[in-house]
Amino acid sequence: MGEQSIDSYSDPERLRLFMKALLNDVRALERMIKEGMIERGVRRIGAEQELFLVHPSGYAAAPFADEVLASLDERYFTPEVGRFNIEFNVEPLLFGGNCLSKLEQLFSMRLEEARAAAVSHGYDVVMTGILPTIRKSDLGIENMMPRQRYHALNAAIRRLRGGEFDLRIAGTDELILRHESVMLESCNTSCQAHFQVAPEEFAELYNLAQVVTAPVLAASTNSPLLFGKRLWKETRIALFQQAVDTRAPGHHLREHTARVSFGNDWIRESVLEIYREDITRFRAMIGVDIDEDPFDVLDRGGVPKLQALSLHNGTIYRWNRACYGVLDGKPGLRIEFRALPAGPTVADQVANAAFWFGLMSALSRLYPDIRRVMEFDVAKRNFIDAARTGLSAQFTWLDGSRVPARELILNELLPIAREGLGIAKIDPADADRYLGIIHDRVETGRTGSQWMLDSLASMEGDSKLGEKLSALTAGTVTRQKTNAPVHTWDLARLEEAGGWEANYQRVDQYMSTDLFTVHEDELIDLVANVMDWKHVRHIPVEDVEHRLVGLVSYRQLLRLLARDFTKGKDNSIPVKEVMQRDPITVPPETPTLRAIELMRKNKVACLPVCVDGRLVGIVTEHDFLRVAGDLLTERLREREREREGQA
Repeated sequence: MGEQSIDSYSDPERLRLFMKALLNDVRALERMIKEGMIERGVRRIGAEQELFLVHPSGYAAAPFADEVLASLDERYFTPEVGRFNIEFNVEPLLFGGNCLSKLEQLFSMRLEEARAAAVSHGYDVVMTGILPTIRKSDLGIENMMPRQRYHALNAAIRRLRGGEFDLRIAGTDELILRHESVMLESCNTSCQAHFQVAPEEFAELYNLAQVVTAPVLAASTNSPLLFGKRLWKETRIALFQQAVDTRAPGHHLREHTARVSFGNDWIRESVLEIYREDITRFRAMIGVDIDEDPFDVLDRGGVPKLQALSLHNGTIYRWNRACYGVLDGKPGLRIEFRALPAGPTVADQVANAAFWFGLMSALSRLYPDIRRVMEFDVAKRNFIDAARTGLSAQFTWLDGSRVPARELILNELLPIAREGLGIAKIDPADADRYLGIIHDRVETGRTGSQWMLDSLASMEGDSKLGEKLSALTAGTVTRQKTNAPVHTWDLARLEEAGGWEANYQRVDQYMSTDLFTVHEDELIDLVANVMDWKHVRHIPVEDVEHRLVGLVSYRQLLRLLARDFTKGKDNSIPVKEVMQRDPITVPPETPTLRAIELMRKNKVACLPVCVDGRLVGIVTEHDFLRVAGDLLTERLREREREREGQA
């Protein structure tokens, strides 16, 4: 695939051939199910783990996955879309006995291998749903992994969508932005649990997975922030759906299904319903040469890989995904639970998976057909509520009553999950350990998301948001290495950020983004009042499209007041008569030393920060005062230590 040009993936003839292979795969799977070829009578579990690579100084995203992956075993470690992400897989395990503690051991082993490889190249790894320090400037196309398939996928999604990607998420704060590629998707990392099922029980268990997704997610949230904005308790859910959305704006009466979705209805009989639905609703985005005829393989007594079906399925992002695979020559079906975020620790992740596995095992006995006791739209609404508000969610449950998430989990679902693990003959000590983690996390309310929000709120003072986010990420990395569950963590502290050296390298790390601006036709008196009310000395001037057209400084106002006082003027002066036109600006990635040089050379006290002519932040002399104070304090303390040593 790597030898193909990007354009060749969208060649109409190639797409038609791929669709033919895809339809053949579905028919072949139907035959395999009818002939009893799909493995049954055995239950396995497995998992996939996505990670962020970070710089150990400042904990910003480190786009060097290709270097790190070269040092890792490709049987277990694979690339992702972003060059600051890697993924690893753990071997499937039989569901029973000590499989949960074995799963934790495998997770820990692979994580340590990834960390050792990263450290050998000067980086570190972190498990977190969304990296707190991720910046929009990290999401340029240059940071997409150099694989033709990813670039072809990006081109296909842009082509289907008809342009750029608009992101709009509202929580405590609100985020509205536009981006040019699917690289927004790389802000997400997850821990995906796998549960093998037999063909005849697939519909029943898949529907159960849909129902229990909401409470398990509510107990597991770990991504409340994006670009410093406090959004959903599990912001990944909204971000991922919008990041790869191929739907172009259309008539409001026309229904379009997103490629990332919870689904539209219950499954009634077979896994084939999902594959047929997805082929019907979603075009093949890239045409890939398929060298396997599944019917030839079947006729020769072999087991087909169903390559086209797997590739197409990989471009449809259901939160519970149906997967086909071949293990030791035996074809099997599994449900992939994709809603869980990465982190906060390996122990937390295995606890999340154990909760889900236990519910899947027990609820199928209590409710052989969950459709009889819950409407699909109720399960879907519960899922969105869990993503938005986490443990504060109110769920509509099986008897139709409204119940708080924490109450439902503690009083009803944890006992059911324990029963389910008992049915699977899971080691009782393991069941106690992992479900105990869920119990204590829910009882204290300290999910990963809540720890982040509480830590952020505890960092008082005039420190910039970027420094606080660095401290949050550093605190996560440090505590993650202990593998102590998140509900036992102390809050992150500002001093963990690494000081001025780590957090003042580029202007986007400390620039002010909560800006007060005016229009050039507005009254200059407004500028004077805003400066007085908000204690600022510079007001940017924007046009109606938010392009920077000028700047008004405190000194300019003083000169104006002095001039008008001596001349006795009392006119309604517009901003455009006073503002400095075409002020010196810098992009967000400007190094701090360069910014200081520009300010000194041009004798200015501030620098507006712009992207494509639009204002995104501002840097002033005041931003360097704290750094200067820290440096002076550090030097004076060094002198004191030197004198004490000499004495």
